[in-house]
Formats: sequence, C-alpha cells, structure tokens
Amino acid sequence: MKKMLFIMNPFAGQKKANKFLPEILLLFTQAGYDVTAIMTTGTGSAARTAQRLGGSADIVVCCGGDGTLNETVSGLNQSGFTTPIGYIPAGTTNDFASSLKLSHNPLQAAKDILEGAPVAYDVGMFADRYFSYVASFGAFTRSSYAVPQNVKNALGHTAYVLSGISEISQIRNEHVRMEIDGDVVEDDFLFGAICNSTSIGGILTLPPDQVDMGDGIFEVMLVRAPRNLTELTECITAVQNQKYNCSMITFRPARNIKIYANPYMAWSLDGEKADGYAQIEVKNLHHAMHLIQRVEK
Repeated sequence: MKKMLFIMNPFAGQKKANKFLPEILLLFTQAGYDVTAIMTTGTGSAARTAQRLGGSADIVVCCGGDGTLNETVSGLNQSGFTTPIGYIPAGTTNDFASSLKLSHNPLQAAKDILEGAPVAYDVGMFADRYFSYVASFGAFTRSSYAVPQNVKNALGHTAYVLSGISEISQIRNEHVRMEIDGDVVEDDFLFGAICNSTSIGGILTLPPDQVDMGDGIFEVMLVRAPRNLTELTECITAVQNQKYNCSMITFRPARNIKIYANPYMAWSLDGEKADGYAQIEVKNLHHAMHLIQRVEK
C-alpha cells in the first residue's frame, strides 16, 4: 500500500479546510493510501515533520497557507528528500496556489492531487533558509508576518491591506545594492522582491508570460523611493497597470544575486519573517520541488 504523509495547519486562513478534513482523508484512503496525518502545532512544526517522516512516504500532502508549504518544502530539502508534494491551499492569500491556478476548494484540490502528476519547480535559497516563491523587503513586507493569526482569520485578505495601509506612515526607505548577473543596481528602495510567482501578497501581480516557475531564473522587482508626488504617481500607475518598465521600477530576470544591505533590514520569505544580512547570496535551486498538479485531459 502506498504511504502518504498528510501535514495540516488547523489554524490556516479562516479554518475553512478543517470541516473538510474527514472527507479529504476518506478520499485519500479510498484511493489506496495509508495516511499518516499530522496537525502542526506552531512555527517550524511542518518543517520538522517533513524532515523526519517525508523520506518514508510516497507522497507528502500539506494543507495550509503559503507558510505551511514553505515549511514542508524546507523540511524535505533539508533532508535531501525528493518526495512529491501535494498542496491543498487553505491560507489567507495563497499566492503560490494562485500562480499555478490550483483549486482553492479543499475537496477539489485533494481530487486534483489524486488525478495529477509531479511537475518540477524551482526553490529559492536565502542563507540557510528556503522560499517557494518570494523573498521581499520594504513596504508591506512586515504585514505578511506581523498580522496576528486571529485577525487574519477574521478579516482574511483584508487584514493584509489594512495593515499595509497602517504601515505607510512608518515606512522607511532601504538602501540596497544588488549585483544581478554581474550588473549593479543600487539606490534607496521602497520595496524589493526576488520572486518566482505571478502574485506577491495578493497585492502585486507579475505578467504570467514573463514568469516560468521552473526555468532556473528568478524575477527581481525593485521599486525606488519616490522623491515627489510625480514619482509616487508613476509608481502607483505602473503597479496598477502591471507596466514595470519605467524609471521608478527595476524589473528583470536573474540567475545570480548578491545583496548588500542593512543587516537589521526585515525580510519576508513566503510571508514568514527572516533575519537580514549585511551581505547575502540568493540561489536558485533548479527543480528542487516536485509539485503534483492535475493532468489536463
């Protein structure tokens, strides 16, 4: 009998997936899986479970938000496991799932896993930590990890927007130097992201035709700090229209990235807080994640 490790964050999103748990497990059992179900108990729980048990399973399914997926991917990679991952998105924004058009209906997502096949995608390496789709700093970055879970559950995605608005008065520009494939970009930035996704925080979107999540290449977006109303308007217009080829924004592909910044500058990896570094190299781990997706007939 095939073995499945099922990792669920029961506090993710608005806890909507919880009521489907018996049906989800029944689906997997009826499909011939011997399921070991583990509920996470806090930060690092999913990573430790994947690291400890992921190698003995034929498939690891995680149910939760982007943070739960991040930990599952991290745990498997830390142990060198290449076990295929099934993802049932149940978080507040589900950026990664949105980029891949995964179903946000828990039962349908479970069915898609059973009918799907592994597809290889890239994973980012930030010091000794991994990220599935984005490493970011600056405006709104703090919202992703600072909004309390009970507020996220009550307000959903609106919590991010409200918290982001409240941050504006506290935003400080960050002076960052990036060496991107040999080219140097240095300035005061309002926001920056190294991503492998078409959605960031549910607020910023990138052109789908320019993002391939398995090509070994990141997309880098750097938004310069506006010095006057004209530049601020240019930034807002560019983001609203997804036209990032303007003087206020650097948007380009990248294979090799070295970053020099304030070591106390806050970072977010897939919505989870990360420590800053005075100097750091961000690596693309080509095809380090094998995600099960529905096969179109």
